[in-house]
Amino acid sequence: MKNWASVDPSSVPFIQTELPGPKSKEVHERCSTYMKGYSSQVRLFPVAFDSGFGYTLTDVDGNKYIDFSSGIYVTGLGHCHPKISEAVATYAKKLMNCHDFSTTVKMELMEKLHEITGGRFGGFQLYDSGTTAVEAGLRCARAATGKFEFYSFWRDFHGKTLGSVSCAVVGADSHMRAPGFYLAPRPNPYRDAFGRSKEEAMKDSTPYIRMLEGMIDNESTGNVAAIVFEPIQGWGGSVVPPDDYIPALRDLCNRKGILLFADEVLNCMARTGKFLAMDHWNTTADITTLGKGFGNGFPVTAMCVSKDLAPAIEKISASSSYGGNPMACAAALASIEVIEEEKLNERSTELGELFLKRMNEMMERHPIIGDVRGKGCLLAIELVKDRETKEPFAEAGSMVYQKAFSKGLAWVPSGHILRLSPPMILDDEIALKGLDIIEEAVAETEKHFGY
Repeated sequence: MKNWASVDPSSVPFIQTELPGPKSKEVHERCSTYMKGYSSQVRLFPVAFDSGFGYTLTDVDGNKYIDFSSGIYVTGLGHCHPKISEAVATYAKKLMNCHDFSTTVKMELMEKLHEITGGRFGGFQLYDSGTTAVEAGLRCARAATGKFEFYSFWRDFHGKTLGSVSCAVVGADSHMRAPGFYLAPRPNPYRDAFGRSKEEAMKDSTPYIRMLEGMIDNESTGNVAAIVFEPIQGWGGSVVPPDDYIPALRDLCNRKGILLFADEVLNCMARTGKFLAMDHWNTTADITTLGKGFGNGFPVTAMCVSKDLAPAIEKISASSSYGGNPMACAAALASIEVIEEEKLNERSTELGELFLKRMNEMMERHPIIGDVRGKGCLLAIELVKDRETKEPFAEAGSMVYQKAFSKGLAWVPSGHILRLSPPMILDDEIALKGLDIIEEAVAETEKHFGY
């Protein structure tokens, strides 16, 4: 089923109305009368989608877009993959929910998870959202250690409920952080906190480890249960840490008797070219959360814990109403099988190299592009007003996003950082076509601002 999603490159994008089109405007206006709290994606470009196939999206006006968003890092295996859709449909007709009782498909998923993670984890629990899995991980860490404090990092993202929000600062939610949660800086080689060049910062994360250790020693009460982090930042702009950073975090946790909690909700399932991003650094966390691409769009997530921590799951009332329902298990199992059968870890790596090569060429031609980065199909373009000062250029970010969308590219903004999360099934020609659209939008934006 390897090329199931391929389309004639000349057929996409296909735009037949102004964008957003008249039906999109009507649908969004009627929907937003009641629906509140839309993301910046929608506020900047309020299109209404009707269907998706592979790496394309079609709106209610019949316009067809290349998808560089994957439903915000979710449908990395393509919209409506036949195998995954069939797996969900089977259980939608057979058994939709039976709380947390065992089922054959759940058994098969547990065994497959154990297999693809190399037997590193001794306990799993299933949920229906990333933030729920993170909350369970926080409770598990407290139950296992008897400690109550957590350290996490600037611009990481972990969810939108109290515990997960407390691990981050995200807009207006920053005032909601609970006591006992501390934030520390983490390496961002392009914006190194110690004034080094990107090349220098990529070689050595020692200053960040020393700072974190000092903060733990001097700020906490000595009751730190876990250090919580994204191996590669998602919302923060696809920031890849130096290669020595994650092994050094593991060493720090070992020395301090602190658990290491890797939130892989966004990173997992071939997004970075591995099932787990931690595998890039041959490092295992004590607690790991999976989500987004885990079910390729179906709401299924997981908390995975080491063998030593497995008994702690029994202490936290871990089950949930929807977690592990047969449809969810079928979606997750089929998604793993698709990655294996279609060799999508390898394909994600190939696409990442293709994207970064082309994005670096764009950076050479366009002064407002300050940095390009990523791993696999987790990528970003950072826009600045001046490369020397690196002042963020949020106005340009919004304009480039809107211009590219109006040309038929669906993707993800984040202020001055433009995030790319293309599906791993993209053909090279379509990938390059989408990047051409972005470069056109950048060039038009530079002209608008007088560059």
